[in-house]
Amino acid sequence: MADIINATRMELTRLKNQLVTTRKGHKLLKDKQDEMMRKFLAQIESYKQLRTKVEQRFLQVVDDFSYAKSFHTKEELKDKFMIPSTEAKLQVGTVSVMSVPVPEIKIESLSDFELTYGFLGTNPILDQIVLNLSDLLPDLILLAASDKKNRILIKEIEKTKRRVNAIEHILIPEIEENIKTVKMKISDAERSNTVRVMKSKDLIIKKNLKKQ
Repeated sequence: MADIINATRMELTRLKNQLVTTRKGHKLLKDKQDEMMRKFLAQIESYKQLRTKVEQRFLQVVDDFSYAKSFHTKEELKDKFMIPSTEAKLQVGTVSVMSVPVPEIKIESLSDFELTYGFLGTNPILDQIVLNLSDLLPDLILLAASDKKNRILIKEIEKTKRRVNAIEHILIPEIEENIKTVKMKISDAERSNTVRVMKSKDLIIKKNLKKQ
């Protein structure tokens, strides 16, 4: 690229202005990356706590469900769990984190827990499973929203990091090298021009001396 640029004062000024602008852009992107990382780390602890809480309770539900399969066939369990025992009304939107839209889910209402199957021939462990899942539902919703938010932020942080590195290690050094090349060519041109002027001056002096 440096071989095809114009070695002029105007080009040198343009490259210097480009370098200043690029460095400012690099700083802005680096600040954005650092701020997103700060926000991500600030929420990751609460996310880990919520995830641990949900996983522990959900594993208990899984154990209870495995136990329930000893008393009911797959078809019977599917039939009993066909109708939900709890309904949630959600408000789904987005919020901006450093100009990055991330999901935000709010629970507007949650219906009362209700068993939707008959008790005849039903093992009591199913009641406990449904009750635990109903209690777990709000945390599951919040965990899903938080997990999606984290994934979006991680993707955006990685994307910004790649851009920062490209500017820092490729674009800025390339502009600096072009500036160096243009300066060198301008300097060479000026030296060549000085030599030509001096030679012309010598020739004029010699001609004048011969005339004398």
